Amino acid sequence: MGMDRREFIRIAGLSTLLGLGGKGAFELLAPGRVEAEIVPEAAALKAKRWAMVVNQKKLDDATAQKCIEACNRVHNVPDFLHPPSDKLKLPAAVAHRYQIKWIWTAPFHNVFPGDEQPYLPEEVEHMSFLTLCNHCNNPPCVRVCPTKATFQREDGIVMMDMHRCIGCRFCMAGCPYGSRSFNWRDPRPYIKKLYPGYPTREIGVVEKCTFCAERLAQGLEPACVEAARGALIFGDLADEKSEVRESLRKYFTIRRKTQLGTNPQVYYIV
Repeated sequence: MGMDRREFIRIAGLSTLLGLGGKGAFELLAPGRVEAEIVPEAAALKAKRWAMVVNQKKLDDATAQKCIEACNRVHNVPDFLHPPSDKLKLPAAVAHRYQIKWIWTAPFHNVFPGDEQPYLPEEVEHMSFLTLCNHCNNPPCVRVCPTKATFQREDGIVMMDMHRCIGCRFCMAGCPYGSRSFNWRDPRPYIKKLYPGYPTREIGVVEKCTFCAERLAQGLEPACVEAARGALIFGDLADEKSEVRESLRKYFTIRRKTQLGTNPQVYYIV
């Protein structure tokens, strides 16, 4: 094409000055790419291998809900269950089918199927586990995507370029964790308050958690980690001195469906 990313950003900025719509130009790029170019590199948070530890001992239902709300707010996640107006209200069954989930809660038997046993502690059995993309070391979703719309960065984060997505949903079939959502209808009318720091999506594309790559590029922690007040620990798994590694040394943790060979990088302290 003869045009690198910096040149494209320069032209996009010029388009803004000419009144051609800065937002449209911004949304032509994958989430996080613009910030990575604009924010000084020294300000960005970096790691060889990002990972997350969910401390279920500290994560009560109220804190989990704050994590979900923070994620939904900064990523313009639509809410089909509670639309902004009565005109957009959908039948409950339809709304649940359309619901987009980046991070959510589920009971033990849904999060860790096959790991149940008849004498599971009641506290664990009825616990709500915070669930999100596991950013696997061996992500099957990446292998099956025909357009490379989903790809893995060098630091392990599994990304979504929603402008390359053709809506085939192969990645959803390949993900064994149910961590991806498909936009069956235009999500934009179902955003209660538009957040200017992240692009909106359109009908027919898949989306998911990206460990807040756009926030990392600005030197900020993921929104859920910021809202969790210590219940979520995020850091560099390759750094022996990181809080993530310290937590893994100190506590026994479990991961989801490790028998599949995906090597998920979200750990749970129970």
